[in-house]
Amino acid sequence: MLIQRGGLKVVAGLGISGVSAVNFLHENGYRVAVTDSRQLPPGHDQIPATVQTSFGKLDQDLLLQAEEIVISPGLDIKLPEIQAAIAKGIPVVSEIQILRRATDKPIVAITGSNAKSTVTTLIGLMAQDAGVKVAVGGNLGRPALDLTRDDPDVYILELSSFQLETTSNLNAEVAVVLNMSEDHLDRHGDMAGYHAAKHRIFQGVKKVVFNRDDSLTRPLVPDVTPMQSFGLNAPDLKQYGILREDNGTIWLARGRERLLKSSEMYIQGTHNVANALACLALGEAIGLPIDKMLETLKTFKGLEHRCEFVKEVAGVRYYNDSKGTNIGATLAALDGLGAAIEAQGGKVAIILGGQGKGQDFTALRQSLEKYAKLAVLIGEDRPVIEKAIQGTTELLHAETLQEAVALCQQHTQAQDVVLLSPACASFDMFTGYPQRGHRFVEYVNALN
Repeated sequence: MLIQRGGLKVVAGLGISGVSAVNFLHENGYRVAVTDSRQLPPGHDQIPATVQTSFGKLDQDLLLQAEEIVISPGLDIKLPEIQAAIAKGIPVVSEIQILRRATDKPIVAITGSNAKSTVTTLIGLMAQDAGVKVAVGGNLGRPALDLTRDDPDVYILELSSFQLETTSNLNAEVAVVLNMSEDHLDRHGDMAGYHAAKHRIFQGVKKVVFNRDDSLTRPLVPDVTPMQSFGLNAPDLKQYGILREDNGTIWLARGRERLLKSSEMYIQGTHNVANALACLALGEAIGLPIDKMLETLKTFKGLEHRCEFVKEVAGVRYYNDSKGTNIGATLAALDGLGAAIEAQGGKVAIILGGQGKGQDFTALRQSLEKYAKLAVLIGEDRPVIEKAIQGTTELLHAETLQEAVALCQQHTQAQDVVLLSPACASFDMFTGYPQRGHRFVEYVNALN
């Protein structure tokens, strides 16, 4: 599909995706300008000198001259400067929309409140191991428009709700919403707005994968659209799920066909079984051979800060899930690891806390009662969390993450798990979740 060159394209907001959009449009012969509210936005030195820039505020006059505005995901479409352009009939699109126009190659589109980075990376590795020329990125890793340089046969894209709210008719080869839980409600207003943004991923989709365990992930699409589901229960014919044996063995399965024992996967926890099943369904949709996908599952080590296994000390396994910055992510990790060690009598010691973003922490109560022997609370919203989860398990307070790790070691024994999955942002104590995760790993590695 040819891109139509013509009037002025204005990129609103720099940063990684904005820089990528400016450079892509410039290289493809468009007239491009860029505006950003920051005086010296990140990436300002990575764009061509011939591109018109207006920094320090969002330039309303420049935006109103645009034929089309390419908005960075970090900018809210409700900003008055953007709304003024929309009122004048100027289209506002994401960089994902620009990619869709620029290629006719198939797109595997992945979104969800949690686990999307793990699933995107894993399906990317499965395709690569099967000999397919893939490019993986979007909201994760490389910006979508940078991937065009690879000239891949398939694009595998992690997409956020922010990217999707300005993307129309993605026409993905296959798309999935992995799960839905409260997140970004400050931006989308309520769950209905968040749900609507996520489900834009299905516009024009050729095949659908959905999560049977989460009704909010099933799209309204024409009856003729092929649909495949995954879930943590026995699957119907040609669907993906699990089969349990009397001795507790869990098999990943397609219909009645046993594919792989969950114990043979490197990444553990029932939430990772669900991630693996989602990948098998996505892989089938783009024709990847099942045996190759299963081989990849045996070696995939997961992502840093996402339920990452750190070390075993005296029979206790320590996991870094610093990326668990919302309740949904923490529930996935707590339930996943808790269910995996329950049969051996193991329990979870969890470190919770930080900046709570106004979430309702009572949603953690049931899982804490079932799987946690201890919760150590850190950070500025400790009182809020304590009030919400009082009476579920033993609660301790720690002033530092190092003290929290020490308390967890004191209160655990062989078969238990220590889990950093704070359900909160980290900016009260750290520069971000990566620093929080690295400190946790450092403190765990110092244990003996």
